[in-house]
Amino acid sequence: MASRLPPLNALRTFEAAARHLSFTRAAEELFVTQAAVSHQIKSLEEHLGIALFRRLNRRLILTDHGQMLLPAVRRAFDELVAGVERLREQCCAGTLTISTTPSMGANWLASRLGRFQALYPEFEIRLSATQRLVDFAREGVDCGIRSGFGDWPGLRAERMFGTMSLVPVCSPALVDGQKPLREPADLAHHTLLHALDDMEAWRHWLRAAGVGGIDPMRGLKFDSIPLALQAAISGAGVAITRDEFVAEDLAVARLVKPFDFGLPTEFAYYFVAPELTWDQPKIQAFREWLFGEAEAAGRSGGNPDRTARAAADL
Repeated sequence: MASRLPPLNALRTFEAAARHLSFTRAAEELFVTQAAVSHQIKSLEEHLGIALFRRLNRRLILTDHGQMLLPAVRRAFDELVAGVERLREQCCAGTLTISTTPSMGANWLASRLGRFQALYPEFEIRLSATQRLVDFAREGVDCGIRSGFGDWPGLRAERMFGTMSLVPVCSPALVDGQKPLREPADLAHHTLLHALDDMEAWRHWLRAAGVGGIDPMRGLKFDSIPLALQAAISGAGVAITRDEFVAEDLAVARLVKPFDFGLPTEFAYYFVAPELTWDQPKIQAFREWLFGEAEAAGRSGGNPDRTARAAADL
């Protein structure tokens, strides 16, 4: 099909000449001579076997065939321009769109993005938090942070943190309240706080801690881990989450870990981006800053595992 198309330069010349109804003004726009425009139009007409222009009383007008061709050519060039602009915006302009989960976004990334913005004020940062798997190309996403096992076909992935552990957390007031939390069995007297996207967390932790007689599904249920943690801070009960997400809350005693036991989890968080755009400067700038943040916070023993793998659409 492509071999049947006229030369692109001839079509571009035709569009300019038809828009201006003047070979002279088309030549000025295209920075060529009037003779060059005339040559391109003649070449196009010979290729198609039809006349596209004719002169009438010293004016240039389109033939019926020319009027039929012009809208299609104009739409095609408009699509080309729009496609190039979209590509330029994603690859070269200052917008950096990051996709992540609500938990990672609210509990770890959002509070740190200001430091990245200070280093790279030329970037416009857009953070999108969702549990669903996004289509990078269709949705204009540059890179992301996702949890799993590093195996997403179509994407390249680098592990950000070392092993994370599930830990119960609560308000300091709850630990020494009317029903103190001294050992895991004491959870029987407290409300369990759940995130709907991680409903099995309490079941796994209670089993690993050797605690029986507690219904792991009872308690309050929230749409996301950030909401469950906020309820825990307010004293509504005991939440369970990955230790990475509450490091700052623990450091300032908004939350405490009532027990020493943490359950290591197999899944990890990965920085991901499409293979084709992995080396874009803005993506690499964010990636290097991101791992620097993880190292500075001691999130992975100062040396995050950067095993790169092939991976798929989030």
